[in-house]
Amino acid sequence: MGRVAWAFAPYAVVSVVHVAALALDSPFAPATKLLLMPLLAVPVAVARRDALVTVVLLAAIAFSWLGDGVGVVFSQVPELPLMLAFFGAAHVAYIVLFATRGGRIPLWTLVYFAWWIGMMVVLGPYTAGMLTAVAAYGLVLAGTAVLSARGGAVAAVGGAFFLLTDSVLAVRFFLPDALPPWSDPVVMTAYAIGQGLLVAGALRGLAVHGQAGAADVVRAGGTRL
Repeated sequence: MGRVAWAFAPYAVVSVVHVAALALDSPFAPATKLLLMPLLAVPVAVARRDALVTVVLLAAIAFSWLGDGVGVVFSQVPELPLMLAFFGAAHVAYIVLFATRGGRIPLWTLVYFAWWIGMMVVLGPYTAGMLTAVAAYGLVLAGTAVLSARGGAVAAVGGAFFLLTDSVLAVRFFLPDALPPWSDPVVMTAYAIGQGLLVAGALRGLAVHGQAGAADVVRAGGTRL
């Protein structure tokens, strides 16, 4: 895992630079944001995991990049619906990955069900005709957080940070006066940590579970197709 760990270094450095640029209202903030996901794809390519892990992780990263760059790549289209669609697709990719690989779902992930109820109670009165869509999107977000725990502790923490990012964004959208202006750097810090740990956890945790599964097959005297 040594060379893979080093492959995360450019992503970590640019993440810090981006958050600092955002906090300082620097013109470099948009450009550094668009560098994040391409740099996160580097360790996925270096790790050379099996096809499913590699393809699904790259899909999640690609959809996330599109979500990050909606205002630039699709400047003529309403930003919010497209951004939610791309990030929703990224979450679905993570859900598919962790649903098909990994260990058991820990009991503590029931806390995310409580999170979903809490968000509906807090935001529900302000969603107007969007309550059903918000509830469904919230279930997708919670699905990533819950299933990421199957990939081990690192992926589970990543899923929690990714959920934190979307939670703050939801509060900012429906209750714009509830958060201070400096919440932008907080959101991007949680986002960068969440995405990085989800990918790192998948590369590490799913490989460990895969090796364990192969070992079980060998001990049973069978072969793996």
